[in-house]
Amino acid sequence: MDLTMAAKRKEPTAHVHSPAIEDYLEQIHNLIEGKGYARVVDIAQNLSISQASVTNMIQKLDAEGYLVYERYRGVVLTDEGRKIGQEIARRHEVLTRLLATFGLDAETVHHDVEGMEHHISRQTLDVLTLLMEELEGNPELLKKLKRKMSRP
Repeated sequence: MDLTMAAKRKEPTAHVHSPAIEDYLEQIHNLIEGKGYARVVDIAQNLSISQASVTNMIQKLDAEGYLVYERYRGVVLTDEGRKIGQEIARRHEVLTRLLATFGLDAETVHHDVEGMEHHISRQTLDVLTLLMEELEGNPELLKKLKRKMSRP
């Protein structure tokens, strides 16, 4: 048996972080990637919640070692926080691309991805990534599947 496959099978499939923690770390990761920094006001705006709620969660995430928060300066992810943020962002991106490939409307894709991204194992994500890449590289197969979807 391939050692890489054996190692992947031993990875946990359940997520140990709450969806709320994952949402925060994903947002912070995306802000830092896009703007170079993450501030409470930006996180609050992106998550559509109050700055006070964000500050409370940020302080909790700081205490748990996922980020470093300096009042009035912003947020910096620790290595662990960055790893989780990247993983959630990857799940979000793969699921979004896969569903959008089939022509689902943006609102449906967004709603479904927000629900699925917190409950999908790394192994399942790898399978969906493979399917997405194959579909993107095989327009004829994609057309065939879309035709099957439009049948009553």
